[in-house]
Amino acid sequence: MIPNKTQPVMPRLLQAIVQAFQQPDIRRRLLFTLAILTVFRFVAHVPIPGVDPDKLKQAFEGSAVLGYLNLFSGGALRRLSVAAMGVYPYITSTIIMQLLIPIVPSLQALSKEGEQGRNKITLYTYWLAVPLAVVQGYSQLLVLQNAGAVSGIGFKGSEALPTFAAVVSMTAGTMFLVWLGELITENGIGNGISLIIFGGIVAGMPSLLPSITSSSIGLAGIGLLVILVLVLVLAIVFFYEAQRRVPVQYARSLFRGGRMYRQSGQTHIPLRVNSAGMIPLIFAYSMVIFPATAAQAFENSTTTWVHNFSKFIAGTFSPGNAPYYSMVFFLVIAFAFFYTLVIFQQQNLAENLQRQGGFVPGIRPGRPTQDYIMRVLVRITWAGAIFLGFVAIVPFFATKFANAQSLTISSTGLLIVVGVVLDTMKQLEAQLLMRNYAGFIR
Repeated sequence: MIPNKTQPVMPRLLQAIVQAFQQPDIRRRLLFTLAILTVFRFVAHVPIPGVDPDKLKQAFEGSAVLGYLNLFSGGALRRLSVAAMGVYPYITSTIIMQLLIPIVPSLQALSKEGEQGRNKITLYTYWLAVPLAVVQGYSQLLVLQNAGAVSGIGFKGSEALPTFAAVVSMTAGTMFLVWLGELITENGIGNGISLIIFGGIVAGMPSLLPSITSSSIGLAGIGLLVILVLVLVLAIVFFYEAQRRVPVQYARSLFRGGRMYRQSGQTHIPLRVNSAGMIPLIFAYSMVIFPATAAQAFENSTTTWVHNFSKFIAGTFSPGNAPYYSMVFFLVIAFAFFYTLVIFQQQNLAENLQRQGGFVPGIRPGRPTQDYIMRVLVRITWAGAIFLGFVAIVPFFATKFANAQSLTISSTGLLIVVGVVLDTMKQLEAQLLMRNYAGFIR
């Protein structure tokens, strides 16, 4: 039975959830997803060998950079667990492969070979993720050692074996999480890698509650922050779903009764306002956080000018300062255009339309269609890029306005959470519609 569409939203939502659990296969997928996420949270509490919890706590309390990295690991970095890096080396590997496909001819040829070519590219992505995880794991250990959280990191004498064991443990933890994500994608609901990131961010949010209760902003300040978060969520949903529909017509030939008839069908190309998603934010934060992270490695230098210069860089480009967020804002806009145009070039929309007999009304097929879609895409990307830049700098203005320096609002994490929730809801909606049930997205 299909539920009445005139019912209020919440009863329809609850009814759709009940119906989803009544279907054995959907219930199995949902329970499997929850079980894998539970395994992920257990792994996040398994520390690497030779960790001193007290020293880790002191190091994170005195470093804004480590606090930022810890938020995206779901608290795993603060415990220095085997899952301290999360799946971010794999995300970096995926981004690198996407950028290399239009540049390397062999990869470009593989991308056009259908499912078999995509599987090979995915395999190359896994291979690239391993050395990236090794480099990132060793770099994080060096940063933690300079912060006084760990000791004995290096490859000289007796330090070599413990360091090797720690790096291998962190790399294995990352690849294990990638495997868990693939299991969710194949047997669960939603994109597994995105859900792993989602689980880490959501697990780290309760740690912000002590900062809220201990801050001096009062109930009025907390209320304003809650309103700001709600408005930000609504804006994220709006821009995440916003799209410009470019009309497309197809001319088809049908044979009936020995005669040929010409028919035309009309559809559209949905160009998203935010085609790049959260990728520009990840790119920008990775680049801006690098100077402060690298500077911390030289703060203990015995050379005076190196010590002073590293302290200046670490203080200027640490999270919470105006130069840091200014650079983030402009880099987010630049990367939004860069990533969107790279993806657009890979899709070959104009070429595919011409091959399938489609055309944009009033625009010649081929190169004019390519130029027209490019102009439309650039115009709407301005809105998406500026919005992403605004999302990136919201924490700076929020903490200044509320006078709560100890409170960190991760708008980037909020963007990821909202995006993953929307994608997962759409997949659950599709599963329900396949079984003639009305879902809850309208």
